[in-house]
Amino acid sequence: MRLLVTGGAGFIGSNFVQLTVRERPDVQVTVLDALTYAGDRASLAPVADAITFVEGDVTDAPLVDRLVGAADVVVHFAAESHNDNSLHDPWPFVRTNVIGTYTLLEAVRKHGVRYHHISTDEVYGDLELDDPERFTASTPYNPSSPYSSTKASSDLLVRAWARSFGIQATISNCSNNYGPYQHVEKFIPRQVTNVIDGVRPKLYGQGLNVRDWIHVEDHNTAVWAIIDRGRAGETYLIGADGEMNNRDVVELILELSGLPTDAYDLVADRPGHDMRYAIDSSMLRTELGWEPRYRSFRDGLAATVAWYRDNEAWWRPRKEATEAKYAQLGR
Repeated sequence: MRLLVTGGAGFIGSNFVQLTVRERPDVQVTVLDALTYAGDRASLAPVADAITFVEGDVTDAPLVDRLVGAADVVVHFAAESHNDNSLHDPWPFVRTNVIGTYTLLEAVRKHGVRYHHISTDEVYGDLELDDPERFTASTPYNPSSPYSSTKASSDLLVRAWARSFGIQATISNCSNNYGPYQHVEKFIPRQVTNVIDGVRPKLYGQGLNVRDWIHVEDHNTAVWAIIDRGRAGETYLIGADGEMNNRDVVELILELSGLPTDAYDLVADRPGHDMRYAIDSSMLRTELGWEPRYRSFRDGLAATVAWYRDNEAWWRPRKEATEAKYAQLGR
């Protein structure tokens, strides 16, 4: 198999590439990444000799056409993904998430290449804290931020190209990922690295917002299950039953770090902050036989905290600029 991975130097993409090289040595991997602030070739260092890396943009139609034409399967991770950044400047999200997806879809249509689209549960909006329901593939889209609305747009483009032009495409909407190589702007690595630096973690509002957490390795094994056995035109939701509110996550990080569990501060909530995400992944599990490797969020988080402690050289260059940006936003 000749595999093209867009955004393969980002958080989830680089973990996917490493997993593929480690567990599927017969797959030839090409990575396309623009190396924006969220992408880093250092995240691919463990497998650099086993892959082909191309620095470029998913909106570059001639480049995308050439790379897609040389592939059997495209997995599209490339995206602008940080909600706070989308509130500050939505344009990069429109450009990458919508125009970039369109560019890939046109190349896939031209060359008849299998396509898998990585998306988020945030396209469904949010649930009330006391709502027993969870998101399914039939939940109506109700995005609430520039980020989630552009991801919803890209999902709808994929569905339209599958129906109108017959491309062989699947979509996965995943819950919140955590694990190695995640940028320090994101919730868990920001709190972990703050604790390492002796800085008190910060929580939006009262910290009651609930996320459905999944270790990045579990996300990526699910993606491979969909590539191997998924039905063309289908949407699969990926989750590991990891619902936990942000306050409990921070308190667990503090506990795993040997600190008092109340050593954090509350800050003003961000605009339009979704209350709760929850994934129903029963179709993925029943139809494709997938199960998460990390059955316990505590175990996965402990491994993640240890990784950031052991890999300061990877995240340290990003930390100062990230905190400066948060300071400008008052967060």
